[in-house]
Formats: sequence, structure tokens, C-alpha cells
Amino acid sequence: MTLMKSAALAALLGLTATASFAQEVTLRFQHFVSPNSANPKYFIEPWAKKVEADSNGRLKIEIVPFMQLGGKAPEQYDYIRDGVIDGGWVIPGYQPGRFPEAEAMEMPFMTTKSAEEASIAAWEFTQKHLADDFADVHVIAAHMHGPGIVHKRGAEIDAIEDFGGLKLRGPSRAATMLLDKLGATPIGMPVPAFPEALSKGVVDGGVITWEMAPSLKLDDLADSHTDVAGDKALYNLFFIWAMNKEVYEGLPDDLKAVIDANSGEMASAWAGRAHDTGDKDGRAAMEAAGNTLAVISPEQTARMQALGEEVVADWIVEAGKKGLDGQFLIDDARAMVAKSAGTIRPLN
Repeated sequence: MTLMKSAALAALLGLTATASFAQEVTLRFQHFVSPNSANPKYFIEPWAKKVEADSNGRLKIEIVPFMQLGGKAPEQYDYIRDGVIDGGWVIPGYQPGRFPEAEAMEMPFMTTKSAEEASIAAWEFTQKHLADDFADVHVIAAHMHGPGIVHKRGAEIDAIEDFGGLKLRGPSRAATMLLDKLGATPIGMPVPAFPEALSKGVVDGGVITWEMAPSLKLDDLADSHTDVAGDKALYNLFFIWAMNKEVYEGLPDDLKAVIDANSGEMASAWAGRAHDTGDKDGRAAMEAAGNTLAVISPEQTARMQALGEEVVADWIVEAGKKGLDGQFLIDDARAMVAKSAGTIRPLN
């Protein structure tokens, strides 16, 4: 029985508040990747188990991978908003232009290479700047993944000139804008489409994290994996873990309190830490496969950062045309990233 049907039945029968507190609720959340990838393995599934345990089993969380409840990854936000599903994992950037303020967190070389640190900043940024953007869902966590890596067939990237002529998958507007500045031909696509595109030669490679590499079989499909020098990520991606607002508000107060206790900065940091763990696993898997693991020199990285600043400047101008103070958003995002650097937050 769904939550809404349970609530309607309770009202019809005139059940007491005490009886309503005894109700059990099943919530269905979905995501778009393998259950063996880092976020589901180290955050989503453990989060669901913790919520169930904290509610003494009265909240049941069903986690469904690969968008098996319907839709495609770019439609996930609307599925949650409209109540097709109770909750799920969303990449706002999969709908370019819809959530422009969130893009500030995704700018080139914005975040450190610690997803946990970046996610603490992402939660603070969301609370300050994105409440209106996501007002029609209930946001549980906002987080970033780890550093984006260039995975490609053939030799590693040694210099900016090596990007010339490459068709590379990009996950977001910020990433594709940077790839274009670097001389590559960016092709935007959701992560589930990347392996087939790479295997069929539609793309020569793409930018994605270490942690996603094993589940995408990049040990077989790619030959080299290139990171940038320094402690800043080439690019990053912003996510939210959210649920339908009416479903959340319809929960009994004590069950809402369970969701609340597993939300916010704690959950955001937990989600980021999941990506950090997965990055270690993914990098080790690519190394074990005998693939080339490379780091671009500090000198070439500095050239890339200069082009990244051009992307930021272009974005600020574009944001201004939309009535946004792009410079303020960038400055605030950078300040929040700096504040979270070196931060370690234990789970509750």
C-alpha cells in the first residue's frame, strides 16, 4: 500500500494519532547506474539500511538501479517532483540551463580532489543559493563526485595539444565548455550511454571519475587514464539525493525526523566519501588491468587552468544575461570550497 493510500485510509477510518505512528511506509528510490558503483554501494544502500534501522523497520526503502522504475537519467528530477517515484539520485546538469546557479559548483578547477570536502561545500552552497531551484522536491543531500579523469583509447594526454581532434564525452555544460576550450569535440551524454559510444567509436574517450571506470568496463574499453596535477579537480559534477515533497510532508512526524537525522551536511559528506572510496577502487582496477595511468605536468595543468578561467568568465557573462550575479556565485562557491578543505566529518 502506498503512503498516500495509507494516509487516505487512516483519515477515512478516523484512526488516532498513536495508530498513525504505527504505520509502516515503503519508499521507492531509483538511480541510473550499477548497484556496484561507488555511490550506490557506499552511500545509497547503507543510507537506506540506516534509515530502516533508525525507524525500527517502519520505513522500508527500496533501491532500484538502472532507472528500472521508468524514465531516463535526465528525467529523474521530474519523476521525483511528479511522484512517479518517491525519491532518487539526480544530476541537475543533465538538464542544461534548467538549474544555472548549480553550475557554479561545476566550474573547471573549482573543487579539491576530495569529494567529501567538495560535498560539504556543495551542501552549504545548496542551502544558501539553491533552495528556490529545488523548492518542488525535498533535498536530502547535495554532493559532488571525485575528480574527473580523461579516459580514452590510445595514448595518455601529455599536453593541451593532445586534445585536438578528440571526440570526448562530457557530462555537463561546464565540462563540455572546458573540453571545447581545450580543442576537443565535446559530446554531451549521460553516463549510461558512454560505454556503448566508446565501444562503437562514436567517441574517442570521455571525462568521468575513477570510481565509475570499472562498472563502465573502461579497463577493456580504454587504454589510458589521465589526471591533472595539483589538488584541484579538472571538473566536478553536482548531484542531489531527493524525495517527493508531498511524500516527505505526508510522513508521520517521527518518521520525518528519521529522514531529517539522515539528511543535510552529514549525508552530503557521506555521499562524497563514497566517491572517494570508489575512486581508490577504480584507480586500482585500471592499474591492475595494465592500462596507462598518467598525470599531466604542472606546466600543462597551469595552461589548462588558464583556459578553465576563460570558461568561468564566459559563464559569468552568460549568468548575467539570465539576471544572476555570476561573479558572486563563483566567489561564494570558491569560499565554501576553501572553508571545507581539510575537513573531516564523522558520520552520526
